[in-house]
Amino acid sequence: MSDFQNSKLKEFNDYLKFRNVAIIGLGVSNLPLLDYLYENKAKVTVFDQREIGQIPKDIMEKLKMYDFKAFFGENFLDNLKNFDIIFRSPSCLPTRKELVEEQERGAIVTTEVEMLMQMCPCKMIGVTGSDGKTTTTSLINAILKEAGYNTFLGGNIGTPLFTKLSEIKPTDILVLELSSFQLMNMKVSPDIAVITNITPNHLNIHKDYQEYIDAKKCIFKNQNEKGILILNYDNEITKNCAKEANGKVIFFSGKEKLDNGYIVDNGTVKRCEDGIRKHILDTDEVILRGEHNFENIATALAATETLVDLDTAVKAIKKFKPVEHRIEFIREINGVKWYNDSASSSPTRTISGINAFNENIVLIAGGYDKKLDYTPLAKPVIDKVTTLILIGQTAEKIYDAVKLESEKEHKHIDIYMCDSLEQTIDIAQKHAKRGEVVLFSPASASFDMFKDFADRGRKFKNLVNNI
Repeated sequence: MSDFQNSKLKEFNDYLKFRNVAIIGLGVSNLPLLDYLYENKAKVTVFDQREIGQIPKDIMEKLKMYDFKAFFGENFLDNLKNFDIIFRSPSCLPTRKELVEEQERGAIVTTEVEMLMQMCPCKMIGVTGSDGKTTTTSLINAILKEAGYNTFLGGNIGTPLFTKLSEIKPTDILVLELSSFQLMNMKVSPDIAVITNITPNHLNIHKDYQEYIDAKKCIFKNQNEKGILILNYDNEITKNCAKEANGKVIFFSGKEKLDNGYIVDNGTVKRCEDGIRKHILDTDEVILRGEHNFENIATALAATETLVDLDTAVKAIKKFKPVEHRIEFIREINGVKWYNDSASSSPTRTISGINAFNENIVLIAGGYDKKLDYTPLAKPVIDKVTTLILIGQTAEKIYDAVKLESEKEHKHIDIYMCDSLEQTIDIAQKHAKRGEVVLFSPASASFDMFKDFADRGRKFKNLVNNI
């Protein structure tokens, strides 16, 4: 197989020569395209809504060296005209009028990950959902690796893979985490598609909840009858996706005893076939914590069942450690365990984090406001949290929701409002008692004070490690 030539890629590279190509947004997914398009002799123009002074120096030097045209600042898309192909960054939605106009004129509007999928020569597994995407994607990848497959992990995590296409062979497997922004208007679907769940998210960017749901559905809309779709039976929206599936549907559930599919039942993960439920593994055999993670395991087993035998899959799952910033244990100080769950950027994810512990919790939450409803968070907080420490734009929203619930249930909870991460840690240290857990699980995005959730999580870990 080593002499395999990707004919679709060759055709695309030939097409690129001297074409007018636009790159919108100089973020992680688009940066590798700069070199790639230069090498393939495309005429490139770059657009970014940041001001020129906010663009890293090395990127500016590269643009200069390649002699690429560039437009920055507030009206950065005013000059988006007469392009053959436009690579949008995921956060620049295809519904923007400038993109719609160019598409109507005949331009191809796409993303790095869509082009990767269109030219991929091997089997593809794609994972989307409001929660649990990264852990599930990483679990699937770990299971495949354990079975000896050569995999490429990418999409919303890992490195952008479009520029690695020439290395991908038909015997490999592409494993992708896909966000709603990447999936929106996508014309290609993976062979095996997974939707972990769908709950309100990113409503500050999507025009409404329906647009968000429709974007998620693109992960399976372009499958054929050979496609496999893994769905969450416990989530009304994903359960109903089965009616629109083109291929085979496999359900997973943490609540129902299904006749067919994968379930988490009373501390065990089971495979169900025609009403017969076969024990696969006990949840206390794995390193991951929390019901939501046991459901992620069931999902990963469903996604890999046609590719890997159960014994091999179980071996990989038992070794699997939590992905960074997802209920990640940092250290124990005076009998108090500290956890970083910075990736939890919505209320549903923080609820899962809270429910992963039997111990009393000192919770640090709050951040950038994605226009989400914090009412559902209040009850789990009242039930399991002894001290609530709030920070960021959503602090008031969370405070109001929890205060209302505490009055309703006649339960007192200590709540502190903070201005900095350092301050939250000082208060947590003072209030956490031996045997309790300090959980940093913001239930909000990070953009008000940090670059992203990873930056936020690393800063938290550094502060805790320096106590």
